[in-house]
Amino acid sequence: MARQRNQRDNDLLLEEDELTAAFLGDDDLGTPAAEQQAQAPAGDEWGDDGAQVPGQLAVDVYETKDKLVVKARTAGVNKNDLDVSISDNQLTIRGTLSAGNEEEVENYFLQECYWGEFSRTIALPVPVREEEIEAVLKDGVLTVSFGKVEQNTVKKIQVL
Repeated sequence: MARQRNQRDNDLLLEEDELTAAFLGDDDLGTPAAEQQAQAPAGDEWGDDGAQVPGQLAVDVYETKDKLVVKARTAGVNKNDLDVSISDNQLTIRGTLSAGNEEEVENYFLQECYWGEFSRTIALPVPVREEEIEAVLKDGVLTVSFGKVEQNTVKKIQVL
């Protein structure tokens, strides 16, 4: 859910750009920050054209002797709102973070939390046994464990 910027936000961004330009001595092209802001394309500077873009999910991926493990912070997500799937050695985690009822909100003073859909697809770094997968959601952390496929590290090839 994208929040529209108001004029006060744009003025603060302009002030920050001017301070940055003053500190760094303007940009490399010699265009003052205020002119750069005026030349920016319509819409907000993050490219928000009103389309919803799914948020990214931060993950840790590591291996033990027998397993590959993916951990993701999913605090606030109900397990029924999670979709975990694997295809072609790629793990996909999708879900929705709900902020609750925001109908009464008149104005945000600070909004740093991401609310809405998120998605992350990870190419698994080692071959895994797709039939040996366990996904557990506990204390806001999703842990997906895979049995690793044993691989011989050296294979002798006969030259003919």
